[in-house]
Amino acid sequence: MKIYTKKGDRGTTSLFGGQTVSKSASRIDAYGTVDELNSLLGVIRAFEPNELVDDWLNTVQHQLFVLGADLATPHSKETRIDRISEHEITFLEKLIDRMETELPPLKNFVLPGGTKASASIHHSRTVCRRAERITVACNDEEYISELAIKYLNRLSDFLFMLARFENFKSGKEDTPWIPN
Repeated sequence: MKIYTKKGDRGTTSLFGGQTVSKSASRIDAYGTVDELNSLLGVIRAFEPNELVDDWLNTVQHQLFVLGADLATPHSKETRIDRISEHEITFLEKLIDRMETELPPLKNFVLPGGTKASASIHHSRTVCRRAERITVACNDEEYISELAIKYLNRLSDFLFMLARFENFKSGKEDTPWIPN
């Protein structure tokens, strides 16, 4: 398979289903930001986080490929692809609940930081929130699955808890934000 096709040299790309759109289209921005998030999760895994954290991130990376394909495929097209479902959302919710049972209760906002992996997970949470905002904006223009939006919202919650969990498992305390 050739890596370059030259079809995008004029600033356009094709969605799954064949529709040609500008590379500046919000749908492209949405799944491009999901791809950026997935790459960032790969960087976090290279920091060798806790084994459980690494395993969960591996699963999320696979889910993000499904989400990217979902966002790259208009719902009006009868293309057979996997799409984000309640199953992936429930997976995140169960992990959030599990981490919450192990972590000390949250009494303040926490400053992003801690271990390299935890600080990077906090960074990934902000990229996830951006992907969510772009996807919501895209939905204002054309239909995007409500499950895709819900997944991104839950994923950012998961990443917040995961950053805390990584610090906790590494013996590093979160730094509370204490207003002046």
